[in-house]
Amino acid sequence: MARVKKPSQRRAPVASKAATPAPGPSRHVLRWAVVLSLGLLALRLRLAELVGFGDAEALYASYALHPQPAYLDHPGLVGAVARFVGDGGAPSPLSAHRFTAFVATAVPWLGVAAARAAGARGDGAYVTFFALALLPEMSIGLFGLTPDLALSALWLGSLACAATALRSPPGTRTALVSTVFMGLLVGLSVTAKATGVLLALALVAAFAGRGARAHLRTAAPWAAALSAAIVVTPLALWEKAHGFPLLAHRLVATQSAAAVSLRNAAGLVLGQLLYVTPPFLWQAYVALRQLWQRREDTVERMLFLASAVPAVPLAALCLWSRVAEPHWVAPAYLSLAVAVSRLPHPGKAVTRACVAVGVVAPVVAFVLVTTPLVPKLSGKGYRPRYDLVNDLYAWQAGLPLVRAELDAVRGEGYAPYVVGPHWTVCAQLHAGLGAAVPVGCATKEGDDFAGWFPKRAWTEAPVILYVTDDRFPASPAVQFPHRDVVRIQSTQILRGGRVVRTIRVARLERAASARR
Repeated sequence: MARVKKPSQRRAPVASKAATPAPGPSRHVLRWAVVLSLGLLALRLRLAELVGFGDAEALYASYALHPQPAYLDHPGLVGAVARFVGDGGAPSPLSAHRFTAFVATAVPWLGVAAARAAGARGDGAYVTFFALALLPEMSIGLFGLTPDLALSALWLGSLACAATALRSPPGTRTALVSTVFMGLLVGLSVTAKATGVLLALALVAAFAGRGARAHLRTAAPWAAALSAAIVVTPLALWEKAHGFPLLAHRLVATQSAAAVSLRNAAGLVLGQLLYVTPPFLWQAYVALRQLWQRREDTVERMLFLASAVPAVPLAALCLWSRVAEPHWVAPAYLSLAVAVSRLPHPGKAVTRACVAVGVVAPVVAFVLVTTPLVPKLSGKGYRPRYDLVNDLYAWQAGLPLVRAELDAVRGEGYAPYVVGPHWTVCAQLHAGLGAAVPVGCATKEGDDFAGWFPKRAWTEAPVILYVTDDRFPASPAVQFPHRDVVRIQSTQILRGGRVVRTIRVARLERAASARR
């Protein structure tokens, strides 16, 4: 008898089917999504009226005054956004935070669009919405004017376009248009933050994988590569022409003490526990495992790659570098948030824990930022310099003092330089005083101010206004031994009955011997 050959039990690679119209969400899910969005927007808009810039935000606002394709810390898109919000100059904290409040509120809705593009149906897409809206790292962390805000929106848009392309037959108009837009958004992601390069690598790997290679035989991916290259080329050329300052600063100048250590590992782990929280971390792990198990599907393989490819090197960098920050791995959670819309829903216990954390965390953060509870209740162990909330209030009193001293010096016919001891102070001064006032930075480390206002320029000024605070205690006489300290004005910032910051403005003139 002839032997009958059994069909192979191994499944062939699955290519996702073309997108089909998905049913809308149920009414109560949509209602809760709208309520949550409006609640978060209200908190953000109220916060915008109360606080100033954090130190890093002030630096990004200063970028608006110096349009460049790249800076020492980040590519140039955040500076372009700040310039747009500031109508050609540095934005005020109020205008910047109102802008970021609306964009941050829109990010979870972009997640819904990405989930629907990935094939989520009905209420499934809104799992992504709630994952993004409730995740503390997103609901709280996206309030500020930072590169991460633009990166989040562009990342989700890139995933939406990639999923649409992968679910469309190769060679169709839909596949072509969505792939080209994917390339454009990925290119913009690179100009938002260097992490965008990892997204580009993940999507290249996704299109080169099983079930998606047919797209490579069409013009779509090559047109996408061209559109990305057009966007990234000014950044690449600027970096090359200036000796790759961003790469040198990030990977060399700031890594003198880099080494894998328990301190770095503890920072990474504790950062995830604080920013992401345990219930969201558990669901992220479950989602990543399920994506790996279902990787024969082209869309789910793409989402796995868009999670793992950024997460692994960024986590390794956090383990190695003392200056790395735990939120650097956040883009991986964006991809996982889209993925959960296509995966089995989490259990009730995990869902309830995520909702509880997601609702409580922004309310607690709002209370801690808008009230003096921390300095008031912390007792003798309170250290103001470690409370970053103080940065949001200090310069509301500090900048008027600086402006008054500027007016006094100008009234005597001098054009003074304002100088700070560190980029944190210099950034607050430059963003607050605007382009009309040159701001030098008397720091030993390299920073953007050394290029904008070189030391040789402000050391020759007849009058310097040296602005500092108690985080930098060296006296003006020590910092400037060849100048006379004419007078020192100061103001104190109080929170909860405590002095949390003292800002001083010293008028320094050339020493009598130097004038002769």
